[in-house]
Amino acid sequence: MKIHHIRNATMTIETGKHVILVDPMLGAKGTAGPPFTLFRFKPKRNPIVDLPDNCQPILDKVTHCLITHKHPDHIDKVAEAFLKEKNIPVTCSILDEVFFKKKGLNVVHTVDYWKRIDFLGGKIEGIPARHGYGYVAKPMGNVMGFYLEFKDEPSLYLSSDTIYTNEVDKVLRDYQPDISVVASGTAQLDVFQPLLMRMNDIVKFTKTAPGKVIANHLEAVNHCPTTRLDLKARFEQEGLSDKTFIPKDGDVMLF
Repeated sequence: MKIHHIRNATMTIETGKHVILVDPMLGAKGTAGPPFTLFRFKPKRNPIVDLPDNCQPILDKVTHCLITHKHPDHIDKVAEAFLKEKNIPVTCSILDEVFFKKKGLNVVHTVDYWKRIDFLGGKIEGIPARHGYGYVAKPMGNVMGFYLEFKDEPSLYLSSDTIYTNEVDKVLRDYQPDISVVASGTAQLDVFQPLLMRMNDIVKFTKTAPGKVIANHLEAVNHCPTTRLDLKARFEQEGLSDKTFIPKDGDVMLF
């Protein structure tokens, strides 16, 4: 399996003849929308960084798209146009099916929570995700993580935009994923608690995960204060460096 980290939560997963694009935010710097915070963190239009120079060749090879939820830092207008122009088959939560079909996307698979279905010669299962601590999770709406298995490949858990929950813990302990991806930017709006795991919960996730951990959703949108250097230092402090990847935009990882 080859995982190409592009930016934020956007990545591709290469397995066999398939190249799966995950949560595409493909617009140039500043084109996806206004700042998510105006006061807590410096207001900058999102995304706050450009796409890496090496992403176009892999985007040209995309055969499928997997979307965890409908927020603009996980699918922007440029990505919508890309998916429609190429008629890329899309897989999403059953709760987002109508929304994405109205956008004109080619939704071919919908996934329900805790239901495992056939997917590109393997299996996919929807995993509950909670987008924030406390009250803020409700207005943030439904989010879905995914657990993926392909023949002769590592199993993969995309936890998506979530805090650490009993459901997350269950997947890490019971499913024993070979690779787990954790959104690590500790995103926060001007009010309310964080939308993603705080540092202690990122560490808990990483310690509980049985295999390798990829930390993403970093340094690409203006409401995510945790940096790669912050995370690297904490992983080193906790003795977790050997099992973790904190990819730069454009990095490719082989498993």
